[in-house]
Amino acid sequence: MPTWSLVSICVLLCIVVRWGVSLNSYSGAGKPPMFGDYEAQRHWQEVTYNLPPQEWYFNTTDNDLNYWGLDYPPLTAYHSWICAYIAKTINPDWVELHKSRGYESPSHKLFMRATVLVADLLIYIPAVVLYCLYLTDGSSKKKVSTLLCFLLYPGLILIDYGHFQYNGVSQGFALWGVLALGLGWDVSGSMAFSLALNYKQMELYHALPFFCYLLGKCVKLGLMGKGLFLLVRIAVTVLVTFALCWLPFLSDPHQALQVVRRIFPVARGLFEVRTFISS
Repeated sequence: MPTWSLVSICVLLCIVVRWGVSLNSYSGAGKPPMFGDYEAQRHWQEVTYNLPPQEWYFNTTDNDLNYWGLDYPPLTAYHSWICAYIAKTINPDWVELHKSRGYESPSHKLFMRATVLVADLLIYIPAVVLYCLYLTDGSSKKKVSTLLCFLLYPGLILIDYGHFQYNGVSQGFALWGVLALGLGWDVSGSMAFSLALNYKQMELYHALPFFCYLLGKCVKLGLMGKGLFLLVRIAVTVLVTFALCWLPFLSDPHQALQVVRRIFPVARGLFEVRTFISS
């Protein structure tokens, strides 16, 4: 059987498994007052749709940070806003300010589960397919086997489709970065990993390998020649990517600092930082 036919079967199988898991319950279902991570993601949609970006990370009368306050980087907030815009079109009750708190229904669950699957289809799954086909060694059979292991990894499936999160987005961006570096597209890889960092700060775990690889390549090329030019291009790409992601918050230093405080809640204790980053 042709390789791409096997790849298609693997992708279809991973979609079926993901959707099958998503048919079950989710974190905090029917458990007020906080409900769980499902409600956290829904609440972020409510906040980002109804409030201006300048209020997303601040405690106000319309944004109680003690109730699932937004504490992920800006790219997550933009993703929530896109999902909220679609949700508003389907059923305004899903993201109605204040009144939608703790909203649960079969149709809303279907919508939320679909947003996770669509994100995987757009970002994570294509990255996995291309990585396995172009950056893994061995025969076509071995590459397809590796692909199947990637796509059916139970940890990610259970967290995203059972518990409810969007880890596939940040890991997908990171994998796009690895793929680009493996193909020699260092600038594109830097941009992809910057997007991963701006989606979820958990990707800081992977920052050191990226940094060491790129710096080592620049040194190997020579810091007085091609290596310096590559280093400047990478630095500019990273700065521009971060600047674009943080653009709504850069006009006021207080805004940017508040986002940083929410992303890295050091003031709330080291234990919370550890549990938060690992979530």
